[in-house]
Amino acid sequence: MIPDFLVTHSGGFHADELLSSVILTRLFPQARLIRSRALEWITPGADRIIYDVGGIYDAKAQIFDHHQRGAPLRDDGQPYSSFGLIWRHYGRDYLAVFGLPDAHIETVHASFDASFVLPVDLMDNGALSPSVAGPLAGLTLPALLETLKPVFDEQDPEADNRGFHTALAIARSFVEARIAQSAAKLRAEGLVHRAIVETGEGRILELPMGMPFRPAIVRAGADHLLFVVHPREKDWCLTTIRRADEGFEVRADLPAAWAGLTNGDLEVACGIEGASFCHNGRFIAAAKTREAALAMAELAVSEAILMGQAQTPAAEVAQSAFKSAWRSKA
Repeated sequence: MIPDFLVTHSGGFHADELLSSVILTRLFPQARLIRSRALEWITPGADRIIYDVGGIYDAKAQIFDHHQRGAPLRDDGQPYSSFGLIWRHYGRDYLAVFGLPDAHIETVHASFDASFVLPVDLMDNGALSPSVAGPLAGLTLPALLETLKPVFDEQDPEADNRGFHTALAIARSFVEARIAQSAAKLRAEGLVHRAIVETGEGRILELPMGMPFRPAIVRAGADHLLFVVHPREKDWCLTTIRRADEGFEVRADLPAAWAGLTNGDLEVACGIEGASFCHNGRFIAAAKTREAALAMAELAVSEAILMGQAQTPAAEVAQSAFKSAWRSKA
């Protein structure tokens, strides 16, 4: 059924119905968005989807509220907001319309639910306080969207609707960017996996372009890898690999003698023509050519082994197992 109307409440707005509207208006662009608390609009009907208003949750009747007694809960007992309910029932269709391959839809649906939808659900239900973000509390997405509400003494009766539609456009940009990033990470994972197989027991992973690489490296158990090299628009990049998702500790630092140097000074320090930059933090460097970037990487590997930063040969066992599994799947 294709609805003619998407109905949510009028008055002040919050992140949950705004983000629900992002999903539904993308799925049903021909439907008219109605903001009302009038009974004739918030009564279920075959021509509408109602959300964040109406006092019941009934997916078959296409009404998705969460304010009533006995409001819906996730399997783990955490509360839904209207956003969570809409994502639960329409998120997969949204991802398909967005253009994700079928093989990626479940993965992205689950990850977006956990990292983006659930925090909005919890905050809307008072189960999570923005104060946990400390000084950044006012910069969370729900808080920022609510700053677009009209001020208390605004007299224009259309001010709420204008604010809602302004906030809707902004909310849409964040949802679509986040989904695009998630889809890109999955595409990157396939490219990185193939590069890991081609690298074998080498310590330097060469990629065809800059892309997210750490998740695929971790999943492959490629603990022997120390550095990544890839082209950029006008030069080549040499970068380290972080040990964990959080923090800045890396598997191996770039040589201390390179720190903060550029161009001729860096060429002298490493003895490689074309070396052009090394960050003072020793986590990224650049070179004018592929050959120079790879030569710098080889030097960095040698120093890491000398300094005891490189992994033991045990990592090669994990890499060998991954390599066999990947080839059998290909």
